[in-house]
Amino acid sequence: MIDLLSLLVLVLIGICAGLLSGMLGVGGGFIMVPVQFWLYSTSGYSDEVALRLAFATSLAVILPTALSSAVGHQRKGAVVWRAGTLLGVAAVPAAVFGAWLATLLPAAPLETFFGLVVLAAGARTFLAPAESNGVPEVPATRYLLWGVPVGLVSGLAGIGGGVILVPILTVALRFPMHRAVATSTVVMLAAASGGLATYMVLGQGVVGLPPLAVGYVDFFQAAVLAAASIPAAQAGALISHRMPARLLKGIFVVLTTYIGLRMIGVFSILGLPL
Repeated sequence: MIDLLSLLVLVLIGICAGLLSGMLGVGGGFIMVPVQFWLYSTSGYSDEVALRLAFATSLAVILPTALSSAVGHQRKGAVVWRAGTLLGVAAVPAAVFGAWLATLLPAAPLETFFGLVVLAAGARTFLAPAESNGVPEVPATRYLLWGVPVGLVSGLAGIGGGVILVPILTVALRFPMHRAVATSTVVMLAAASGGLATYMVLGQGVVGLPPLAVGYVDFFQAAVLAAASIPAAQAGALISHRMPARLLKGIFVVLTTYIGLRMIGVFSILGLPL
């Protein structure tokens, strides 16, 4: 049974994940996964099982959180549905493959991969040129091609894919920041669904998982996180449309840099308690 301190940590992380989902168009997985991994590891699970539980359960939370965020952004008319649909169609099979691969690999390279993806996303956003004022005309095939890496990273790293999709939309496809954030929430619904289903199926028969787990998805932790993240995502979407795009970009870069450095172990090597 989970202790009170761990429960409070989950609630706080759920609120943070929801706010970030609404504000930045990310699923919050890059916040939830490190904390969940720590909670599972300290509860006695091996690193491999703990990381897979963290990835899978994160996706279970991202699904309703992204939906809540998408609804909030749609009310503002900010979602580009053509882009979101095409990117999502390509992301689903790629997320299934990524999740399958994650169940086969050891924990250490997955942690490093997770950290490097997040760092790369932050760096690319920081180095991006000034954004355009309108949504450009983009061929359907280009959206489909970009959806593949988004889905792959979503399944492989237990995140919704928004952490790399927002840089793709703003840098490669020249979307305005607010439009990129809104559209990203729609794509996360598709990517998270594919990865989640795969983790549920491939975790069947694994011994010693949490009592309320289906495959690698711990529905107790997911319920606690989602209860906090869903309303927070609505608040985050409202906040997003009241903030300058430059400030949104700055927050995104700072968060991705911190989480990325932490997951690849830089702070531990330097002896910093961060």
